[in-house]
Amino acid sequence: MNDRLETGNRVRIIDTIRGFSLLGILISNMLIFQYGIYGNDEMEHFDPSGLDIWMHKLLTVFVEGSFMPIFMFLFGYSLFKLREGLVQRGLRPGAPLVRRFLLLIGFGLLHSLFLWEGDILLAYGVTGFVLLLFVNRKVKTLVIWGMVLCSLMLLTGLVPEEETAEGIARMSEYVERSIAVYGGGSHAEIMDFRLNEDPLGLPLGVILVSVVITPLMLLPMFLFGIAAARKQWFHNPLRERNTNAKRALLFVPIGLALKAFAVWQMSTSWSYAVIMIGGLLLALGYIFTMAAVLGSLAKGNIVVSAFEGIGRMSMTNYIMQTVICTSIFYGYGLGWFGDIGVPGGLLLALLIYSLQAVATRFMLRRLGNGPLERVLRMWTYLTLSGKARTAGRPAGGEQEQSVQL
Repeated sequence: MNDRLETGNRVRIIDTIRGFSLLGILISNMLIFQYGIYGNDEMEHFDPSGLDIWMHKLLTVFVEGSFMPIFMFLFGYSLFKLREGLVQRGLRPGAPLVRRFLLLIGFGLLHSLFLWEGDILLAYGVTGFVLLLFVNRKVKTLVIWGMVLCSLMLLTGLVPEEETAEGIARMSEYVERSIAVYGGGSHAEIMDFRLNEDPLGLPLGVILVSVVITPLMLLPMFLFGIAAARKQWFHNPLRERNTNAKRALLFVPIGLALKAFAVWQMSTSWSYAVIMIGGLLLALGYIFTMAAVLGSLAKGNIVVSAFEGIGRMSMTNYIMQTVICTSIFYGYGLGWFGDIGVPGGLLLALLIYSLQAVATRFMLRRLGNGPLERVLRMWTYLTLSGKARTAGRPAGGEQEQSVQL
């Protein structure tokens, strides 16, 4: 790549890494599309083959819990760049950012209510309001808060889960019912099941507390992303290539080792905490690996261009993945729920992503951005062009750093 893979206030390497992470998220989410958000951890109800079990464990180690944190990191990074761009234009960033987060919450509510239970947009929109307290803090403050919250996450994960016979039976019954509803139900039946059935039987107070603390538990990677943006990481991939490679060689093996050990040991008292921390470290490792690789590849590389394009249209592609996969697996579509196995789901994810790369390239050439990205920008800046105004001037100028997800 050239010395700075950057256009205006948009660091293009961030789009490329975002596009790469969306592939990992699709592969991970494919397990939920195929088996449900709880059935994914109750594979015995689907008569899995030995290959299914083996592949499921590999995906847990290499993919699950390690690509969504990349999006969190990039969201924090891009949020800082967006705020910085608004300030440079002489604008107060508060109102545009609040509008942006409110629309993310709106998209998330619609997505989770009418399409799928695995939505992330709602959580990102809510977390965005918390990030407003941190976006202008010093790097040291961001890192300290991130480490403290990571420690709290670890302590939470170390609390042993008490599985009662009643709870196990309730979960088993829920998964069996989900197979029938998701595989053969109408859209209305699936929506009713998703919104009203609770396999955990949690009291209302516990649910409300979980809703309040969830943004805090998500914060560490967002904060590390803001810190990286303040330090201007990834502005010069070629010059930073060796540094990123060294970081990747540190974080990737540690993250993989922690996750693999926990998955194969399957100790219920601490495995979740180890997988969680290992997932965050592996996410950082993947970020640095991609940055190091991108520092070596030619700017016009077809793979790089595909990842960058999907990253620029990440929200549109993310929602389209839901539409496509629910249409394939749910009863109002092909009804393949739980039928094609883990390897088949992986191959399907790769096929869908490849088709999205082609469609994205076409759409960017014709429209310049995705439809949801255009709506988000128009609402953020209150302009028909979807571009920020410079204080005292009409909207226009350089392209923004995207903060779709």
